[in-house]
Amino acid sequence: MNSISEELTRIEKVEQDTAALRELAALFNANNTAKLDLETFAIGAMFDQVLQASNLRLQPMTNGRYSLEREFEGKGGGRRGLGICVHDIHTGKPRATATLSGGETFIAALSLALGLSDIVESVSGNIRLDTIFIDEGFGSLDTDNDTGTLDQVLQTLQDLVGANRAVGLISHVQLVQHAIPNGFAIKKTATGSHVETKGL
Repeated sequence: MNSISEELTRIEKVEQDTAALRELAALFNANNTAKLDLETFAIGAMFDQVLQASNLRLQPMTNGRYSLEREFEGKGGGRRGLGICVHDIHTGKPRATATLSGGETFIAALSLALGLSDIVESVSGNIRLDTIFIDEGFGSLDTDNDTGTLDQVLQTLQDLVGANRAVGLISHVQLVQHAIPNGFAIKKTATGSHVETKGL
């Protein structure tokens, strides 16, 4: 009988001694108010920096209407908080990225790419992304041209060039092709396709 009592006492002492460690382990394993494990929390902290840098690009291109933020709602367990939603200043509420138009989606994706490259350069001093290629997406901006969306995107990219970066644009949109001072064009002829240079 004494041995059982002694064993229970020993177990109780072990539980008391390890309580702090077990609580810490539970917090690391998503057993916390945010429902995030340690790995997701760490990734999310870097993700916040990317979104902040992306918004510096996105807001001027949308006249301040949109900003990107992390999505915490919905399912996902310990991986919650790594999705993206769009805060719309017109409604004052976040909305799903799927509700953006084609042109808005392109601008958001471009902003994310630029924001990511900014963060990569800032945290890795020996890495510099001197060249960025953007393939298509400009066609979705044609219908928004009356609001100056295409002009805003091109101005943003022109500012990148001014910041010692080379930006390559791949597009079939005439307005974009006319806005690019230097480049190449693929011309189809009866004898086959050939490359023409522009401004080089």
